[in-house]
Amino acid sequence: MSKIVTLSEAASIALHSMVLIARSEEKLNVGKISEFIGSSRHHVAKVMQRLAKDNFVASNRGPSGGFVLKQEPQEISLLDIYEAIEGKIAIQNCPGDKLTCPFGTCLLGDLSHKMTKEFREYMQSHTLAQYL
Repeated sequence: MSKIVTLSEAASIALHSMVLIARSEEKLNVGKISEFIGSSRHHVAKVMQRLAKDNFVASNRGPSGGFVLKQEPQEISLLDIYEAIEGKIAIQNCPGDKLTCPFGTCLLGDLSHKMTKEFREYMQSHTLAQYL
């Protein structure tokens, strides 16, 4: 589980790739995706493999191969994609997952909790359909 929300390169690749695939009228292969988003083919291939395993996309090999969505764009939230790569977002009060703070009060106040909660709510409320 992710403790404090971060947007890793893999999560960024997943989010951008899924929007590209949703927008495309044809299958997109790893080469086209990596060229468009400016990431390495190898990293895009690994991320897309994970998304295919989680049933977000179907893939076909060969000259006419590529990726297509397995669900409707309005059925896939940004949170679904993010958590497929990063794992479930855990909303916690302490970023260090401690029961008590050695300082008595958390140095960050409830900032970690607020940021994570707001990020999760934003990602949940946005679907691929909103980016078409």
